[in-house]
Amino acid sequence: MTTRREFIKQSGILSSALLLSPSMLAKSKYKLGLQLYTVNEAMKANVGETLKKVASLGYQEVETFGFNKMYSGLEPKAFKQILDDNSLTTSSGHYELNKYIIGKTDDDLKRYVDDCIVGAHILKQDYIVWAWLNPELRSIEKFKMIAAKLNMIGEQVKKAGLQLAYHNHDFEFINHNGEMGYNILLNDTDADLVKMEMDLYWASFASPLTPNEWFIKHPKRFPIWHLKDIDKVNRELHTVVGEGTVDFKSIFKGEKMAGLKHVFVEQGNNYVPNVFDCITRSAAYTKRELL
Repeated sequence: MTTRREFIKQSGILSSALLLSPSMLAKSKYKLGLQLYTVNEAMKANVGETLKKVASLGYQEVETFGFNKMYSGLEPKAFKQILDDNSLTTSSGHYELNKYIIGKTDDDLKRYVDDCIVGAHILKQDYIVWAWLNPELRSIEKFKMIAAKLNMIGEQVKKAGLQLAYHNHDFEFINHNGEMGYNILLNDTDADLVKMEMDLYWASFASPLTPNEWFIKHPKRFPIWHLKDIDKVNRELHTVVGEGTVDFKSIFKGEKMAGLKHVFVEQGNNYVPNVFDCITRSAAYTKRELL
């Protein structure tokens, strides 16, 4: 039985916590996510231990990368079990759709998408993301072709109860005699069938428009963001979220316009002193300042 003295003591501790750190009790509208390419080498070495470590750092969901009927060398059900064991979810995955364009037929692509849909359903993902374009697919004519493929895949994915999204790098923002690939991908695709996963590093580094200007131009098209920062010394390098030059707080002012639903920390290089230290600092900043 709790005594009156113990009750008063416990109440005082709770009151102090509310006064000193009310944000500690505030619930974030987004889960803290990590794009698993960030810990690619660790995933290759030991999937279970890596995901356990990721969860211990406060990450709540992950975005998968790469798929050929398996995730990180594991069958979908086995991978899902490891996620469950560590109280992690995955709402989105990067799939290798680009490999089914050159030298492949639409039927080949549709069969691969069907495999992706099966895997995504097992993992309970909501988004299938087109994550890369080979160099030979980056001309204006090829962007127009890709837009048509995105619409086709988007319809297939939508019928399965999922959503297709496209992840940008820098090459979508290159000016081709007044035309730009990113404009084509946005303007020539159905807004209901094709959403965008905005990589804030590349959108801040290479785009002629700010992320917020893209949100205004195409509202509700950007439900997923990659939180990736630009190194202060060498802008071609990534760095820990909050320690570089990307103005994340300003960008987050456009979250409603963007239609934001998921955020994933990502860092693809420049791990100083090591990758787990980097994602620890990124998690701390993201939770404290952004979420």
